[in-house]
Amino acid sequence: MPRSMWRGAISFGMVAIPVRMYLATESKSVSFRLLCPNDHTPIKNKRWCEVEQKEIGWNEVVRGFEIAKDEFVILDDRDLDDLPLPTQHTIDILEFVPDEEIEAGVYIKNAYYLEPESVGVKPYYLLKQALEETGKVAIGKLALRDREHLCRIAMHDKGLIINTLHWPDEIRDVMELSLPEDKVEVRKQELAMAKMLIENLSASFDPTRYHDDYREAVMAVVQAKAEHREVEKPAEVEPPKVTDLMAALKASVEASKSGRAAPAAESKTAAEGGSSRGRAARGSDRKTAETATAARRETTTRRRKAS
Repeated sequence: MPRSMWRGAISFGMVAIPVRMYLATESKSVSFRLLCPNDHTPIKNKRWCEVEQKEIGWNEVVRGFEIAKDEFVILDDRDLDDLPLPTQHTIDILEFVPDEEIEAGVYIKNAYYLEPESVGVKPYYLLKQALEETGKVAIGKLALRDREHLCRIAMHDKGLIINTLHWPDEIRDVMELSLPEDKVEVRKQELAMAKMLIENLSASFDPTRYHDDYREAVMAVVQAKAEHREVEKPAEVEPPKVTDLMAALKASVEASKSGRAAPAAESKTAAEGGSSRGRAARGSDRKTAETATAARRETTTRRRKAS
């Protein structure tokens, strides 16, 4: 059972819906440790006080807000727990809006699942059904991780999901970029060919068809180096040297026609193996880590014998 990261209530008019919040995603990125170049042992980052010239333990540090140069106001956990903020333990719904009005590409940040407490099951599903039948999402505010967030609550499978959103002043103006759209003339033939390419590559979204090639490549290198094997390098792919836009579009359309059969045949296999791929990847990572650990121990033993 996952551990909830927040516990409070959704304020739905005069109705309070007690809920728990859980992370909806987890990072699968490859992480590296920083090592000493001589001993290949992990190095530590110390919390060093320049005035007293000593290390400060985690249980000793305090939190401060800088109000002027080298002048701080100290805030402890009690100060933050007693903030004059109604959203400290409540997701305060402000309004309901059509979901398509939220520009997800720039506004949506993180995703969390909402689970009802036993006393809040009925109002929880009342809200879910109301969102489903009206086709709208809730916009509210939530205090989480030392700041207040704008958030979106929507139906998701058999429950509700909440997304934190960027505040409007956090989104940079696209006009800061050089986007000379009004100076570009697109010919009808080019547009027709581009639309044909899009149609040839169109499919329903199935995330099980995609996987992290970078992560797999890094783990393959780790495995090879742990086993003292030469790392196999892929053949370099030359970028196309087509300078004529129409010719490039035609070549892309032809390539997409010939390549559609393979992805279509693979989609069923990907869908069936999507859930097992995650388990296999985790098992592979564990095996690679174990192999690397054994190799490191062997290297350390050889060094000790040599010294």
